Amino acid sequence: MNNYMQTALLIFIYMNLWFVLAIKTKNNSIVDIGWGMGFISVALFNLITTIELNMRQVLVTALIVLWGIRLSAYIFKRNKGKAEDFRYAKWRRQWGRHWLLRSYMQVFLLQGLFMFLISYPVVMLRGVQKAGFIWLDYIGVLVWVSGFIIESCADYQKDRFKKNPDNKGKVMREGLWNYSRHPNYFGESTMWWGIFLIASNTPNGIIAIFSPVIITFLLTNVSGIPLIEKHHKNNPDYQEYIRTTSAFIPWFHKR
Repeated sequence: MNNYMQTALLIFIYMNLWFVLAIKTKNNSIVDIGWGMGFISVALFNLITTIELNMRQVLVTALIVLWGIRLSAYIFKRNKGKAEDFRYAKWRRQWGRHWLLRSYMQVFLLQGLFMFLISYPVVMLRGVQKAGFIWLDYIGVLVWVSGFIIESCADYQKDRFKKNPDNKGKVMREGLWNYSRHPNYFGESTMWWGIFLIASNTPNGIIAIFSPVIITFLLTNVSGIPLIEKHHKNNPDYQEYIRTTSAFIPWFHKR
């Protein structure tokens, strides 16, 4: 069984465990907590089972572990004691008596598939012959660090804003959120572009470009921005926010 089949099996088992937990808690949004931890599992599994370690794989694993721990801890803290996220609660109502099967297929297995595709650079680095770092590796690390700082700061700013009772019902436009409506998503996407740059310094590494392309597409067109902004479609203040502020890449206000 090759690296990719082993990783696919690992992710399949992992997502099934989260599905069972979601049934017991009656809360599908716990899958968001498992997102970052899933990538940690993939990275560590491929690091531990590799025959010959290389420093590029160790570096990427360390970056993913750091990102995954921070993200999962943040989401766990944010969701603790709260009801199911509005997105999953809406699907639960829409799917009716088919919600169990559709949850399994469209939430857990589908996220598992995306996890497998996005983690391709991590799996690809397993078993690659040792090679020293070059300038592109350092650029990749700088890109990743930039994304990590942006996502972490955006999450912190949003969390602090929500904890202030005076801000209830208001649109967050402070800090990074003044220049992007979704700076946290931009930061996450940026990190995966950094990981791609590091992985691209290996034989056939350019193939890994579909990893950041997929996560960027998902965040901007599928499960990220569209769902949140549809939720605020009847909020005039948010519609003004949409009109004046960049959706993804931090930029100056529109007039």
